[in-house]
Amino acid sequence: LESPRRNKRFVQINFAAIPEDLIEDELFGHVKNHFPRADKDKKGKLLLADHGTLFLDEIHEMSLRTQAKLAQVIEDQAFEPFGSNESIPFETRIIAATSSNIKELAAAGKYRNDLFLKLNIIPMSIPPLRERKEDIPLLVDHFLKYFSVEHGKKKKTMSKEAMKAFVNYSWPGNVSELINVIER
Repeated sequence: LESPRRNKRFVQINFAAIPEDLIEDELFGHVKNHFPRADKDKKGKLLLADHGTLFLDEIHEMSLRTQAKLAQVIEDQAFEPFGSNESIPFETRIIAATSSNIKELAAAGKYRNDLFLKLNIIPMSIPPLRERKEDIPLLVDHFLKYFSVEHGKKKKTMSKEAMKAFVNYSWPGNVSELINVIER
């Protein structure tokens, strides 16, 4: 609530959902006529998030080449869109997330250590739902309420036996799986 970025843009990019050959264009953008289908300038996510927040999801999916470029961009606080010779400064808070162990990937040479160090300023580890079983009843209650309002239905409750089954289940899909089961 106190952040000067609280009313600024929050832009996200999921590296697992974008083909590798489009990732850099999504991040940095391009100028008109840089390639045949570039009929107008395109702002990349970095510029769209300027003075706001850029959320990089599944960062382990970036190629080593893109990692090198992003590490340099973070260092310089500036980038060049494809086809431009003009460097554009930016000031953006970057939040990065991954479902993989980046330290292990870096040790194996599959992730750049310099980028890891630039992104790992305030590390947060969120344990999987199976390690937070005490949260399950709270989440179940919350989402039962939420979906009853969302679908205009009377609030449902869960029997003690069903709740016990939910608590004892391993939830390999984490909270997303729990949400889907509740909505279903």
